[in-house]
Amino acid sequence: MIACPNPTEEENARDSHQLRGQFLARQDRWMELADDIRTAETERRATPGAMPVADLLSFGARADVVLAVEHALFDGRPAQSAPLLSGIEALESMLKEADNDMILCTIVAQAHMDIAWAWRGTGWDSQLPQRNRDAFRAHFDRARDILMPFDVREIESPALATAKSALHGAGRSTTDDLVRDCERLIDLDPRNPGSMRALGNYLSPRWFGTHARLELEARRTAARTQSTWGAGGYTWVMFDALSGDDTACAELDLEFFIEGLHDILDRKPHQYTVNLLAAYCANTIGSNFTGSDPADQARSQIAACADWIVREHMTELHPLTWAHAAAGFNNNLRVHSPRGFAAAGRAEALRIIADLFRREIAQGNRVVFTANGPVTEPA
Repeated sequence: MIACPNPTEEENARDSHQLRGQFLARQDRWMELADDIRTAETERRATPGAMPVADLLSFGARADVVLAVEHALFDGRPAQSAPLLSGIEALESMLKEADNDMILCTIVAQAHMDIAWAWRGTGWDSQLPQRNRDAFRAHFDRARDILMPFDVREIESPALATAKSALHGAGRSTTDDLVRDCERLIDLDPRNPGSMRALGNYLSPRWFGTHARLELEARRTAARTQSTWGAGGYTWVMFDALSGDDTACAELDLEFFIEGLHDILDRKPHQYTVNLLAAYCANTIGSNFTGSDPADQARSQIAACADWIVREHMTELHPLTWAHAAAGFNNNLRVHSPRGFAAAGRAEALRIIADLFRREIAQGNRVVFTANGPVTEPA
């Protein structure tokens, strides 16, 4: 028996800020939105799960424009009349009227990059139609032009640093440039694990880095964020880079990584983080064995961490987090039925948790999750 809030505290917080950004954009209250984002940045406001409020406001503000394009591109063959440019053109017009306000520039630039990725998808570049490839590059070029006047070394804005870091997704930067901009973002807001995860993802050989550079920057990040995360900086950088990568798993400093898991939960014991790490260990990593002995040995030890995470920290279940973990935290995943997606995540989580407590259950006990964690009692 375990509490399963719907929605969770984290989901409520994220939705409220996204809806606020979307509402202000729909009302053309752009300067009010920019002021809200500036305030959120100055105060480094974040959700209980450490998601920056400024990012959520920005995402909500561009959601209508981006979702319209994603819908038009759903089957990869948009109709000639599909609204592929009308929304972004409206944002461009707004930007001129707002005299190129820096915060609003980041919103429009990120809208261009979101649309670029809608055209790009996640397939191999060699399989991408020329029209899609051209659209991807054009939108990234425009985003780069919008952000060109602003220097992250002179402006202490996580929103700007986030947008500048996202530009590296076009693959036209050097690895040193990528690391420099990601480091700047991490230094501006070290409590945000998303920027460290993005650095690790970019440095994966699947994208723009090497295993050696990934390991180096993970250690450097851990050193720079030690006062905030302990060894957790190493774990956050490696978090997404390990998925599906035998070499990264085999070469991982496993002891350091697991120390980081402990430090993250010591410093951020919110149930969102608990569910995130438990689902990651048990499912994202634990269900991804490939037959490579060195890599699978590391995966096995990471998967085993789910046991102490659940036993020592879990008090409630977050189905969507488990569902996303099962899908490898794919940001481009299309969820056709949120209710069905959550139900699948809940079922998978309960299966894994039951397996963790199989000895107690076999002895005729049931497991009850209290505010202080799980306890067993006679069934």
